[in-house]
Amino acid sequence: MPALSLLDLARIREGSGAKQALDEARALAGHAEALGYSRYWLAEHHNMAGIASAATSLAIQHVAAGTRTIRIGAGGVMLPNHAPIVIAEQFGTLAALFPGRIDLGLGRAPGTDGYTMRALRRSLQSDDDFPRDVQELQYFFSAEAAEGRVQAVPAAGTNVPIWILGSSTYGARLAAELGLPYGFASHFAPDLLLPALDTYRRNFKPSATLAKPYALIGVNVIAAESDAEARRLATSQQMSFVNLVRGTRGLTQPPIDDIETYWTPAEKAQAGRFLERAIYGSVATVRERLDALVAETGVDELMIVSDTYDFEARKRSVALIAEAAGLVGEARAAA
Repeated sequence: MPALSLLDLARIREGSGAKQALDEARALAGHAEALGYSRYWLAEHHNMAGIASAATSLAIQHVAAGTRTIRIGAGGVMLPNHAPIVIAEQFGTLAALFPGRIDLGLGRAPGTDGYTMRALRRSLQSDDDFPRDVQELQYFFSAEAAEGRVQAVPAAGTNVPIWILGSSTYGARLAAELGLPYGFASHFAPDLLLPALDTYRRNFKPSATLAKPYALIGVNVIAAESDAEARRLATSQQMSFVNLVRGTRGLTQPPIDDIETYWTPAEKAQAGRFLERAIYGSVATVRERLDALVAETGVDELMIVSDTYDFEARKRSVALIAEAAGLVGEARAAA
């Protein structure tokens, strides 16, 4: 089984608030650390009432301060929303505070809607500057930047690892061209998973950063003591995707007994496309399906999204997934 990591959006559930969501993210990262997970990433999204990680670097700082060894990072920062020097300053500061533990995943999507793009002062033109901005960030993190006229203090020499993230073959081609690790968002855009991985591997050029391709994929996994209980817990995630389809974003809702009462056939089909590769089940079911996914994709790392309404159920899910993946050391003790 490849390395196992966690992706979090610091979801705010009904009856809760942003502080509790961020505190739970910090606690979950410590739980994942004890279980043997490799990374814990948070993602940038804007104008979404149910997501508390919009100020991604601040959320990362909060989570990193509550852990000791697990890598903490962005999965990702939407670079076109920001000047590269600002991101370099933020992540250079994080690297100074938490040496050797910070990752920076970069996406070129806005992570929001058109109205919010304007509020972010983001150009509504093309994203053709993305490759140049990535390379500018690489420069700011390099030792050579310490001699530059413009410096992103204290980024120079930190060499914060940069990942290219995407949900199409665009990011795969860029990651391959620059010789960077690549993450594919199959947890919400599974259609192009295999073509994107193939594009990345076929076109990869070794670099000072990476000698050979390294691919990570996002996958929705919810584990419980039984398949039926896992499917019930998963209804909270399914309702979130239905609400996205409806354009009624809100807080994470408690699970329900019958998801068929919540969605129409058309909504079920649309949500099903987002969640095509989702895995819900017991340890045995999760192990079987993760093994099949790894055999199909040959990926180097799995980044798990395990969104449930109840925090204790989420901790249990993360522990059971670790058990299914073979991270057996402290899985039961930390559950």
